[in-house]
Amino acid sequence: MVTSPYKVFGPESRHLVLQLGKQGIDKVVLGGMSANFCVEAHMHELVERGFEVAYVSDATAAGRRFYQAAMLNFRMIASSV
Repeated sequence: MVTSPYKVFGPESRHLVLQLGKQGIDKVVLGGMSANFCVEAHMHELVERGFEVAYVSDATAAGRRFYQAAMLNFRMIASSV
């Protein structure tokens, strides 16, 4: 399934977690427009809730310094980058 949490599940990641759980999904692949904001927030929430999260490094954007900082964080948080 490919989707945007804002279009399908609403702006709250808890709602995203609820909907994914209802469908038996436990692995998520993330990408997005703002690595150091939305993507990182969703990643934290999903990992804390027990999901296995992979991040696609060339499927997101951010300013150069912000992107580099986000990638450092993602390598420590995500199941794979």
